[in-house]
Amino acid sequence: MSSDAPDQPDDVPARRIDTARIEQEMEQSYIDYAMSVIAGRALPDARDGLKPVHRRILYAMHEAGVTSRASHRKSSSVVGETMGDFHPHGDSAIYDALARMAQDFSMRAPLVDGQGNFGSIDGDPPAAMRYTEARMAPIAEELLADIEKDTVDFSPNYDGRKEEPDVLPAAFPNLLVNGSSGIAVGMSTNVPPHNLGEVIDATIHLIDNPDCAIEDLMDHVVAPDFPTGANIVGRNAIYKAYKTGRGRLRVRAEMEVTEDRIVVTELPYQANKARLIERIADDVNDGKLDGVRDLRDESDRDGIRIVIELKRGANPEVVENQLLESHLETTFGVINLALVDGQPKVLDLKETLSVYLDHRREVVRRRSQFELDEAEDRAHILEGRLTALENADQVVELIQDAKDRDAAKAALQAEFDFSTDQVEHIVAMQLGSLTSMEAAEIEDEYESVQERIERLTEILEDESELLGVIKDELREIKDEYADERRTRIIEDTGEVTDEDLIPQEDTLVVVSEDDYIKRMSLSAFRAQNRGGKGIIGADLKEGDRVSSVFLANTHDYLLCFTNHGQVYKLKTYQVPEMSRTARGKSAVNLLDLDDGEEIESVVDCENLEEGAGRYLTMATRKGRVKRTAVEEFGNILSTGIRAIRLAEGDALVDVELTDGDRDLIVATAGGMSIRFDESEVRPMGRNARGVGGIKLEGEDHVVGLAGVDSDDHSWVLTVTDNGYGKRTAIDAYRQQSRYGKGLIDIKTNERNGPACAIDAVAPGDHLVVMSEDGQIMRTPVEEISTVGRNTMGVIVMDLDAGDSVASVAVIPADRGDGADEADADAADSADA
Repeated sequence: MSSDAPDQPDDVPARRIDTARIEQEMEQSYIDYAMSVIAGRALPDARDGLKPVHRRILYAMHEAGVTSRASHRKSSSVVGETMGDFHPHGDSAIYDALARMAQDFSMRAPLVDGQGNFGSIDGDPPAAMRYTEARMAPIAEELLADIEKDTVDFSPNYDGRKEEPDVLPAAFPNLLVNGSSGIAVGMSTNVPPHNLGEVIDATIHLIDNPDCAIEDLMDHVVAPDFPTGANIVGRNAIYKAYKTGRGRLRVRAEMEVTEDRIVVTELPYQANKARLIERIADDVNDGKLDGVRDLRDESDRDGIRIVIELKRGANPEVVENQLLESHLETTFGVINLALVDGQPKVLDLKETLSVYLDHRREVVRRRSQFELDEAEDRAHILEGRLTALENADQVVELIQDAKDRDAAKAALQAEFDFSTDQVEHIVAMQLGSLTSMEAAEIEDEYESVQERIERLTEILEDESELLGVIKDELREIKDEYADERRTRIIEDTGEVTDEDLIPQEDTLVVVSEDDYIKRMSLSAFRAQNRGGKGIIGADLKEGDRVSSVFLANTHDYLLCFTNHGQVYKLKTYQVPEMSRTARGKSAVNLLDLDDGEEIESVVDCENLEEGAGRYLTMATRKGRVKRTAVEEFGNILSTGIRAIRLAEGDALVDVELTDGDRDLIVATAGGMSIRFDESEVRPMGRNARGVGGIKLEGEDHVVGLAGVDSDDHSWVLTVTDNGYGKRTAIDAYRQQSRYGKGLIDIKTNERNGPACAIDAVAPGDHLVVMSEDGQIMRTPVEEISTVGRNTMGVIVMDLDAGDSVASVAVIPADRGDGADEADADAADSADA
C-alpha cells in the first residue's frame, strides 16, 4: 500500500529535556497537591463558611429551582446535578455532605430540608440517596440571596460548560453559625457552631464599634451553641478560643441526678448515643463502674433520655463523677482555620467577623451598583416615554408619515434627540398608553425610580449608609430565624474526684472471717448501759463469724493486712455502706486477694504520703513485734505489697499506728501483758520478721497491741471472749524490757474466758463491742468499772450461748457523733 506521506524516522529526538532533582520535583508536586486539597476540598471559606462541595450543592439546587417553596426532589437527582455540572468527585462524598446539611443534630441551622432517613445521633447512616428527598431550607436561601445581581465572582466549572460562584453572598455569618470541620494536608479545622442571634448581635456591634476588643464581642457571643445542647465547663477555654482561634472546650452532658437514678437529657456535641450506652454497659459489666443497677435508652422524637438506675446505697454523686470522667464529658478542640483570600489562616473572633463584614460590604456595594445601573436604565427609558407623551400628536404624526419602522425611529431621533433604547420603546408603545391614566402611571414610576436612584447613590457614596443596610438586613434575618441558646455555661470547679463528693464522717467498718466487709453510720447505734445485748450489726451467712470492727473516717486509708503478710490499700468510702442487717460485700471484689488469702487486721490511717515520724507497729500471734515507717507503705500496688515476713504457723494479730514516743502493751489470750518503750523495737523494712515482744507459755498467744502515753490520764481496757472487761490505770502496768513474761492483766477463768482485745481509752470515749454472731453494742467507757490488773472485771456485753466477743473498737470523745436516739430506738424495736 503506497502513501504520499514521507517516511518517519524510528527515533524522534525530544524538542527539550529538563533536568530536575527528584526531591525538588516531589516537594513541589506535593505542595501543589496539598494546596489543592486545602483550597478545593477540606477548608471552608471564611466569607460564606462553606467548603466547595456544600457551596456547589446549594448552587445546584438553586439552579434547579429546588428552593424551600418547591416540592422535595430525590436526593439522587440533586447529587447527580451537582456531580455532573460542578463537583467532579464521587457521589457518596456529595451525598454525605448533603445529608449532614440536613441533620439537626449536626448543624445549628440546617441548610437542607430533608425528607426520609438522613441518619441519627446513634450513628445510623442515612438511607440510600434513592430513598430520600431534599430541598433547600429557607435559611439556605439567605446564603444565595441576590446572587444573580453580580454580587460575587463566577469561574468556569470543571469542564468549562458552565460557571459557578467562587463564594456565596451569605446574608449571615454562616462560618460561626454552623461551624465547620475538616482535615487537610498538614492542617485541620474545627469551628464550633454558634447561636445565630448572638453572632448577628456581635456583627452589628463590630459595625458600630470597629475598634472594639474581643472581650466586647464576647458580651454578645458568650460561647459556642451546640445543636445538641449540653454544657460547656468554664469560661477560660472559651476566652482562649476566641482570643487565639484555638482552644479546648470541655462539653458535659446535661443530667438530672436523684437518689436512685441519673437521667441524661442532653449529650455532648458529636457524641454517638448508641456507642456511649454500650461503653457504659461494658464498664458496668467489667466492674469499672460501681453502683449501676440498670441502664436503658428511653429517647424518642422529643429528645434524649438515657436512664441509669442506681443500686441501693450507691452514692449518686460518685456515680455521676465516674460517668463524667469516662463517658459524659468530652473535649471539643477549637481550631478556627479558614481560607482568607485563598490562604489558610487561623482567625480569632474579631478577625472572623471582620472578614465576613468585608465580604458583605462588597456584596452590598456590588448589588447596589447593579440595581443602580438597572434603575438608571429604566429612568432613561421612562424619560423618553414621558417626552413622547408630552409630544404625543407630533410623535404619532412622525410615525404615520414614516415609510417603515426604521424610518420612524430615525425621524423621532432627529426631532427629539432620543437614544436608540428610548426610540425602540417609543415605537413599540401601544396607543392605549397615550391615555391620561397610563401617563400618570409612567410619571409615578419615574418618580419612584428617581427616588431609588437617589437612595442607591447615597448607599454607594456614604459608607455609613451602606453599613446601615447591612445592619438592617442582619436584623431581619435575626427576627426571622434566631432561636434560644441551647448550650449552657457552667463554672469550672476543677477536677472533681470521687473523694471530693464523699462527706467526711466517721463510720464503723465490719469485717467477717470469710472476708465480707461493709461500713455503717455511727448514728445507727445509740449508746446504752453496759451489760446489754446490743442490736444486730451484721446478718452473716451460715458458718461465718465477725472478725473485727473498727472506727474510720470515710476519707481515711484502710490498710488491710492478710495472713500472707501482704498489705492492701483501700479508701474507707470504697467500702460499700450498708444497713445493720446487711451481710456486706466480699473483699475479693474490692481487693486483689490470692487464693486462700484472708484479712487478719485492718488499720485506719489518715495519710500515707505524709508519714514522717509515724510507724506501723505490728504484733504477731507468736509474740513478735515489728515497727516500720509509714512512708514505706505510700505506694501500695493493687496486688498488695509485703508488709511482714511471717514464720510458719505464725499470723499477724494486730497493727497500731504509733509515733515513736509511746509505750507498747502486748496482751495475750491467757491474760498476760507486757509494757515496754517503743524505741526498744528498732524501725525495720517491710520484709523483716520483727523481734520478740513477749515470751509465751504453753498454748498462749498474743491477741492485741496497744500504744499508750506514759504521762496521760487514760486507762488500759481489756475485754474477754465471754463479754467481760475492765479498765485499769496505765500506771498499774510498770514498764519492763521487751521479750519478758510480763504481768497478769486480767483473770481468764471459766466465767471470763480468754482475753480477746486490749486498747487504750480516755474519758468521754465510747466502746463498740461486736460479737462473732453479729450483735453489736455501744457503751461509754465510764460504764466499765476501774479496777486493778489482777481482777476479773465486770459484764460488758450479754452474749447468747455459743456466742463470743469478736472485736472491740474505741470511739474517741472528739469523734462522737451524738447518735439520734429515735433512730436507735427504732432499730432496737425492729430487733425485738
